[in-house]
Amino acid sequence: MEAKLKVGILGATGMVGQRFITLLENHPWFETTVVAASPRSAGKTYVQAVAGRWMMDTPVPADVADKVILDVNEIDKISNQVDFVFSAVSMSKDEIKAIEEAYAKTETPVVSNNSAHRWTPDVPMVVPEINPEHFEVIDFQKKRLGTKYGFIAVKPNCSIQSYAPALSAWKKFEPYEVIASTYQAISGAGKNFDSWPEMQGNIIPYIAGEEEKSEKEPLRIWGHVDHEKGEIIPSDDMVITSQCIRVPILYGHTATAFVKFRQTPSKEDLVQALRDYKGLPQELNLPSAPKNFIQYLEEDNRPQVALDVNYENGMGVSIGRLRTDSVYDWKFVGLSHNTLRGAAGGAVESAELLVAQNYITKKADR
Repeated sequence: MEAKLKVGILGATGMVGQRFITLLENHPWFETTVVAASPRSAGKTYVQAVAGRWMMDTPVPADVADKVILDVNEIDKISNQVDFVFSAVSMSKDEIKAIEEAYAKTETPVVSNNSAHRWTPDVPMVVPEINPEHFEVIDFQKKRLGTKYGFIAVKPNCSIQSYAPALSAWKKFEPYEVIASTYQAISGAGKNFDSWPEMQGNIIPYIAGEEEKSEKEPLRIWGHVDHEKGEIIPSDDMVITSQCIRVPILYGHTATAFVKFRQTPSKEDLVQALRDYKGLPQELNLPSAPKNFIQYLEEDNRPQVALDVNYENGMGVSIGRLRTDSVYDWKFVGLSHNTLRGAAGGAVESAELLVAQNYITKKADR
C-alpha cells in the first residue's frame, strides 16, 4: 500500500483503545491520525490523558504521545481527518448505536469493538477466518443509512474466540449441542490488578450479560446473509449453554467445552481439522493474520495462559485436552488472547479484510 489509510480511534484512552494505539504504531497499512475520547479528556495530549492509567506493557507510542485528544462527539471534525475509525467508546448501548451511525453517515466506515450493534440485522459481526461472507450485508446497511461508503462492522464478544473457532473447524462433523464455560481475564472488564485489587486471589462467578453473548453470538457468526431480507439470519443448527467466570488473570480467556456431534469423528479427525483450518485472512496474507489460526497442543497440561496466550502474537487460538466424555461425545480446553484476538486485534484484522475487499478506501481516492 503506497500511502497509509488515516485512522481515528474513538475511545482511545480506555484499555481497548490503548491496545489499538499499540497495534497501529507500526502498522503497514494504517496510521493513527486522530485520537478521540470523552469531553473530560478532550484538549489534553494523549500522554497527559493516560498518565497513571496506561495499561500496556510498552510505552505510549511516540507517534500519538503529543496528539491532542478530540471530543468523540465532534463527529464532523474527526470524520474530515480520517478514512475510517475504530470504535471502543464507553457509553450506553443507545448512545453507542447513535454515535456509530452518525459517523457512518458522514461516509466514514466504523469498525467497532462495542457490542451495541452486534444484533443490528444488517450489521456484520465477523471473525475474519470464519464468516467473511457476512460483509455482503454491508450493501443493505448502506441503503438503510443512505450512504455510499459509510457503514458499521463489528467483532463478536472476546470470550467466544476461545471455543467458537474449534467448533467452526468441526462444522463438517455437525456439532449440535455444546456446554461452554469460560474463565475470563480481568482485562476483559477494562481493568488491571492496580485498578481492581479485589481480584487478586479471587474468582467472581458472574459477568453481566456474558452468558447470553456466549450462547447466542456464535449462532449469528454461523448464520447466513438473507439477500431478500437484507440481514443476517442466525444458525439454528446448534444449541449452546454457558457459564462465565471472572478469574485473577490479566490477559487470556480460557474455555472448557463439551460437544455432541451428529457424526462420529475420531480424535485424529478432529485434531487434523483444527490444524488444517484456515480462512481468507491466511489466503490473503493480511498483516495481522496469524499464519496458523488454531494450534492443537498434545500435552495434558496445555493450553496454559503463561505459555500460550501470545501464540501467533496473540492472534492465534490454542486448543488442548481433547478427549472423549462420559455424557457428551468430546470435550476440550481452549484459550485465546482477549484484547488481541478477542478485541482490538480482531478488529484490526477485520479492517484489513475490509480494505482488501474494497469496502474501506481512502477518501481522497473516491
